[in-house]
Amino acid sequence: MTEWNARDLPSFEGRTVIVTGANSGLGEVTARELARVGAKVIVAVRDTDKGTAAAARMTGAVEVRRLDLAALSSVREFADGIEHVDVLINNAGIMAVPFAQTADGFESQIGVNHLGHFALTNLLLPKLTGRVVTVSSDLHRLGRIDLDDLNWKSRRYSPWRAYGQSKLANLLFTSELQRRLTQANSTLIAVVAHPGYSATNLQGRTGNPVGDRASALANRLFATSAEFGAQQTLYAASQDLPGDTFIGPRFSSRGPSRPVGRSKAAHDTKTAAALWNLSEELTGTKFPL
Repeated sequence: MTEWNARDLPSFEGRTVIVTGANSGLGEVTARELARVGAKVIVAVRDTDKGTAAAARMTGAVEVRRLDLAALSSVREFADGIEHVDVLINNAGIMAVPFAQTADGFESQIGVNHLGHFALTNLLLPKLTGRVVTVSSDLHRLGRIDLDDLNWKSRRYSPWRAYGQSKLANLLFTSELQRRLTQANSTLIAVVAHPGYSATNLQGRTGNPVGDRASALANRLFATSAEFGAQQTLYAASQDLPGDTFIGPRFSSRGPSRPVGRSKAAHDTKTAAALWNLSEELTGTKFPL
């Protein structure tokens, strides 16, 4: 049996899809392939010049709009400008960067990877008809949610542990979102995907020259392509799946796209609910259905 890939995408004619961080890497491939099969794609990016350059490499109906996930004011402005969306793909992210804070005082990785997308999703839910796809990572297994210090104000900052926390948050967010959608008798579903280990410009921004050179070497030797990584997101966005499904390569970073397992921490429903409540408090957004 032939493995599923982007060539197997069904038609998205008449559907609107938002892809965050679609100016390069996984997001660009995801947006390109969905536009190819007929979707109206909104490329939601912080740098609209880069977004416009990426859109020029795509065929079909592609629109570029500004969205800075590191500023809740930008998230609200973007959401206010959306009238209708069928599929929201929370793809944008940063990885293992030096300590920094967002415009709202959040540690940058939890701020961009989780809290920005959390706010965006809640603001768009009343306008959404299909599903929410959030891109996590198999490195969520490194993470631990510290509800007392989510933004690393008391702990000694670790770029990789902070990344792991943010990617674990993506999974817990999806689980709690699906629970709430089910409770509200909504037909919307929330699913999550991880790309495996794909070579994109996400790597090599640690601020450590030695670490960045090691990442570049590892990309050349071990990483798959952005096309392969985006395949997991496209599968999650297009296939008939139960809510809270986690899609990834069968063998962690390689193999066919399929539902995969997650860490014990990612199954913790109490932490998922508590993280949701804290995220509502921090972002000023609530589940609207």
